[in-house]
Amino acid sequence: MAQYELLLPKMGESVAEATIIKWTKQPGDRIELDDTILEIATDKVDSEVPSPIVGKLIKQLFNENDVVQVGAVIAIIETDVAAEIPVVEVAAPAAIEEVEPIVDNIPGTEQLMETASRDSIRFYSPLVKNIAVQEGISLQELDQIQGTGAEGRLTKDDLLAYIQGGRKESVGQAANPVSSLKSEKTAACLTPSTTTSAAVPGAKNMAGSDEILEMDRMRKLIADHMVMSVQTSPHVTSFVEADVTNMVMWREKVKRNFEKRENEKITFTPIFIEAVTKAIKDFPMINVSVNGTQIIKKKDINIGMAAALPSGNLIVPVIKNADQLNLVGLTKAVNDLAGRARNSKLKPDETQNGTFTLTNVGSFGNVMGTPIINQPQVAILAVGAIKKKPAVLETEFGDVIAIRHMMFLSLSYDHRVVDGALGGSFVRRVADYLENWDVNREM
Repeated sequence: MAQYELLLPKMGESVAEATIIKWTKQPGDRIELDDTILEIATDKVDSEVPSPIVGKLIKQLFNENDVVQVGAVIAIIETDVAAEIPVVEVAAPAAIEEVEPIVDNIPGTEQLMETASRDSIRFYSPLVKNIAVQEGISLQELDQIQGTGAEGRLTKDDLLAYIQGGRKESVGQAANPVSSLKSEKTAACLTPSTTTSAAVPGAKNMAGSDEILEMDRMRKLIADHMVMSVQTSPHVTSFVEADVTNMVMWREKVKRNFEKRENEKITFTPIFIEAVTKAIKDFPMINVSVNGTQIIKKKDINIGMAAALPSGNLIVPVIKNADQLNLVGLTKAVNDLAGRARNSKLKPDETQNGTFTLTNVGSFGNVMGTPIINQPQVAILAVGAIKKKPAVLETEFGDVIAIRHMMFLSLSYDHRVVDGALGGSFVRRVADYLENWDVNREM
C-alpha cells in the first residue's frame, strides 16, 4: 500500500499558519473521500480539512493546539491503492514581510519562538522574534506594539522604530524575555483572576459569589482588535434619521415573488449595501486606509458585514466587488456568507480585504449605535431598527403628520483622514438613496 502525506492547505493570500483545534480522525480510523480529518483555526475563521483520498489514518504529526505552517505535512494516510499518488502542489504561504538572515545562536531565541507561537494572539516572523530576544523585549511587551503590516502584523520596521523611539520598559520587567514569559505563565497559574493568553481556555473559577470565565480564542482576538482600533483612530460618529417608508413598502410587495423565483429571502441588508456602494462612488475618500502618513485609496469596493455567531462572538465576512453586483447578486451573497458564518464554514479569504463595514444593530432592536472601526478601514456604518413614527410631511396642500417607517444611520469614522464634512455628507447620501427608493422598481 502507498502512503500519502496530507499537507496543511493554503487558506488565503495572507494566511501563513493555522492552529490545530481538534483531530476528528484518530490513527487507525478509516477515512473516506472528503471526510473531515481535523479542525483548524486561523486568526480569522475556523475551518475543516477534508481528506482528498480514501484510506486509513496511520499517523498524526502535530498535536491539538499546535501552530502549523501552511504547506507542512500534518498527517500520513495509508491508501488502498498501491499506485503512485500524484503530488498535490500547495502554494507557498504569502510573504508577510521581507526575509533576512536569522541569527540562530542567540540565547533564548528558540524558547521565545515556541512560547510566542503558542501563547501570542498575533503572528511574529522569526526575524521579529530574533530582534525581540536581542533587545530583551518580552512577549507581553511585543503584543502591545502597533503593527503596520498585513492584518496589523508587526514588521521588522515597526519593531525597530519602537526600539529607536525609546521602548517602554515595564516596571520590574525581567531582563531575559524568556524568563519573563515563564514568570507570566507561572503567575497565571497561581492567580486565577489574571487574564492571560496562557490560561486554559474556558477555565472557570469562583471568587466568592463571582464566576470568572476565561475568554475563548476568538474573543481574545476581537478584544485585541477593538483595543488596537480605538488606540489607532480618533473616532467620530455622525447620525442621520431616514424615512425609509418606500423601501419597506417595496420589500413587502416583492419578497414573496422574489423568494419563489430565486429561492432566496430578501432582507434589508443587501438594500443597505447597495446604497453604501453608491455613496462610496460619490465619496471615494471614504474607501481608503492609512499607512503612516500615506492615504491608500482603494480601487475595489469590498463591503464587510458584521455577523453575530451562535457563540456570541462576531465575525465580518466580506462581499468582494459589491458595487459590481445587482440586488439579486447582493442578496445571494449576503445569504450565503451569513449562513456559512453561522455554521463556521467560512474560508479565511472571505473575511479579508474589506474596505468598508456595515453592521446592523437594528437586528437586536437597537435604534442606533456607535460602532468601532474595523482596522485598517476608516469608516463603519451602523443601521438601526426600523420603527413606525409620526413624522411631518410637506405636501402641496401644506404640512401633515403621517405614520412613517423611520430609522437612524450612524457612521463612525477615522478623524485623521475623514473630516466631519465628508463623514456627514457620506452618511446623508446613504440615507438619500434609501429615502428615494423606487416603489415600482423591478427585480
